[in-house]
Parts: sequence; C-alpha cells; structure tokens
Amino acid sequence: MGDGHHAGAGSGGGHWGGAGSEPVEEPEEEGGGPIKSFLEHLEDLRWTLIRCAVAIFLGVLTCLTAGNFIIGLLEAPLVRAQKARTDKEPVVVITMGTNILSRLPAAKFPVPGAGTHDVMLRVAPVQLQGTTVLALVRDTNPPPMAGYSMQVSLKTYSPGGGFTIAVQLAIFGGLTISAPFVLFFLGQFILPALHMHEKRFLYRIAGAASVLFFAGIAFCYFVLLPITLGTTAAFSNWLGFSADEWRADEYISFCCWFLLGMGLSFQLPMVLLTLVRVGLLDVAGLAKYRAYFYVGILIIAGFVTPDGNPFTMLLMAAPLMALYELSVVIAWFWARKERLAGAG
Repeated sequence: MGDGHHAGAGSGGGHWGGAGSEPVEEPEEEGGGPIKSFLEHLEDLRWTLIRCAVAIFLGVLTCLTAGNFIIGLLEAPLVRAQKARTDKEPVVVITMGTNILSRLPAAKFPVPGAGTHDVMLRVAPVQLQGTTVLALVRDTNPPPMAGYSMQVSLKTYSPGGGFTIAVQLAIFGGLTISAPFVLFFLGQFILPALHMHEKRFLYRIAGAASVLFFAGIAFCYFVLLPITLGTTAAFSNWLGFSADEWRADEYISFCCWFLLGMGLSFQLPMVLLTLVRVGLLDVAGLAKYRAYFYVGILIIAGFVTPDGNPFTMLLMAAPLMALYELSVVIAWFWARKERLAGAG
C-alpha cells in the first residue's frame, strides 16, 4: 500500500493502467524551475542586481566617452530644421567671413538682378577711386549656414555647462543602451519560475513593447523633432524675439525628454490590449468611448510635448490616434476568433 502510494505521487500526476502495466504519464507543462530556498532566491536576486548595476555603469561610461558622437546625433534634427525653408520669399543674406550678419527679405532690400532666388552678399574691401572702402559684393562661396532658413548656435553660459551636458548624456544614453541587458538579467531571474505559456506571453509582450518604443523614438527623431525645432524658432521670431542662440544643456534635455516621452507614448496599444486580455475592456467599449480616449490622447500629448506648441501636440497625437485605431482592429479580430472558437 505504501509503495503504491509513493510511486503514484512521484510519477508527477501519472496513473496505473492495470496490473503489471507501466504507468502512463499525463502531459504536464514545463516550467516552474528548480525548487530553491528563500536564502538561495535572495542570493540570485543579489547577483541579478549586481549585473544590472554593472551594465548601467558600463553604459554610462560608454556614453561619457562617446559624448562628441552623441552630441552630433542630437544636433542632426536641428540641422535638418535649419535647412528646411518655411517661407517661399527670397532673402538677401549678408556675411563677413564665416559670420552671417543679417538675413533680409528681398522685397525690403532690393538687389539688381536678384530675381526670385536668394542673394548672397559679403562685406569686402573694394578699391574706389584710389580709396579702400567696405562694400557689399556677390559672395560666390558663402558659408554653409548662409542658405539655411534659420541659424541657431548651441552655447554654454556657465563654467560647468559642459560638465552638466556630459552628465545628461551619460545618464540618458547609459540607461538607454543598458536597458536590453538589464531586462535580460531580470528575465534570467524571473523566467525560470514561469510556465511555458506564461513565458511565451511575456516574450510577445516584451518584443512588441520594444518595437513600439523604438518606433516612437524613430518617429520623434526623424519627423517630430525637426518640425518642432523649426516651428519653435519661427514662433519666437513672430513674437519679436531672436532665436539664434540656445542654451546647449536645455536643448539636450529637451531632445532627450521628447524622445523618451514619444517612445513611452507608443506603448498605448500594449496598455489597451492588456486591458482587453484581462477582461476589463472589450472592442465594444473601445469603439463606444473613442471620443473620450481621443481627448485623453490630446491631454497626454500636451503633457509629453516639451515646448507646449499646439502644432507639435497635434502632430504627436496623430500617430497615437492611429495606434488606438490599430488596437481596436486587433481587439475586433481577437473577439471574432473567440466567437468562431466558441461556435466550433
């Protein structure tokens, strides 16, 4: 009696088919991992935290040494914004050496033979009746910035400005490049305790969230940032303020928070579809409360947009609304699949 009970318990849920027959194993889902004591779990957690700290430290150190390269990446949207022409009227650009002295509308500073194109003039010494005078002559080799619609220089105004910028880059960049390694180490600690269906679900969630996060960063970097920077400078000029010098530390902080905020905002489908999966929301609710969600998206975009520009807020809200509609479509397909499975 005791032997039979022991064998049945140790078979992992198997049962005996009859006298003299071998035990038949019932299918059991893999997972759970080895059984460990509380102290062993604490030891694993300690090493996991150490690995995460080392990964973050190496990421911060890497970004600290590659500060020049990262600055170039963050300045690229500003360069694209400066190259974009926001007006169609020709201008007269006056330069001296590599410095741009003025940009004037051609209608207010007519130059003979200018036509409908921009005119580049430079201040140069000219011999006039035996006297050397400074005059405006055609510039056949203007500085690269002369043809841009806006000129913005990033400058620091304090002795520790450069150090502050380096710390900002190290923190933002270090956390970004170390995030995959931190998630991997946390996964090594958590996943052994999960069943196979839980692991598959977690893999899908992590993969989709990563794709959406980097898609949000890419959309912000290549589309939103150049437009935002251009409209911000144009708005300052419209108010009568000059926008030719910006604080470098504020610009870096602006770009980093904008990129991070857009990446997090693109997680909207993950939140909505998770609510659908757990039964707190369904496709009918998503369709019924669409207007309320749109208002919420505009509020989120208003908080996340660093400059408070209404045009930038709308431009940021548009992809979020598209992602909301995508969530509605996916939830509809899920509901249809469940109906077909129930009917079958």
